[in-house]
Amino acid sequence: MTIALMFVLTACGGIGGGPGQQWVERAIALQLSQTQQLLSQQLRLPSQPQNIQINRVVITEKTPLTIDDLRVYRVRGTYDYTIQLPSRKVTQQQNPFEVYLQRQKEGKTWRLAKPQTGEEGEPIWVTQRITF
Repeated sequence: MTIALMFVLTACGGIGGGPGQQWVERAIALQLSQTQQLLSQQLRLPSQPQNIQINRVVITEKTPLTIDDLRVYRVRGTYDYTIQLPSRKVTQQQNPFEVYLQRQKEGKTWRLAKPQTGEEGEPIWVTQRITF
């Protein structure tokens, strides 16, 4: 019975309610896509990479924190990714990552939380829903 319960808890996102592997992969993909979009705009490139594949995510740390009275997990590790550009495919391996994932109150979804600086220089957190 205990083994079955541990399997169910792990499949649902990990013991202790932390984000599961799929949520971490989606958060990395979202963060990488936004970074690529920003770089493309700043460099005035005519097109942006459309197909980003995240592979081999290795989580080395999952630390619980609290932001705005909600549980947040700082997740660190490495990942590989491949981006399909118009003329070629680019692959990079063992890129370090750090993402902050916030579980919503209803417990059904996760949000990517990013630290930013407010108008008066105070630290604030901006969150974005992670979708599948």
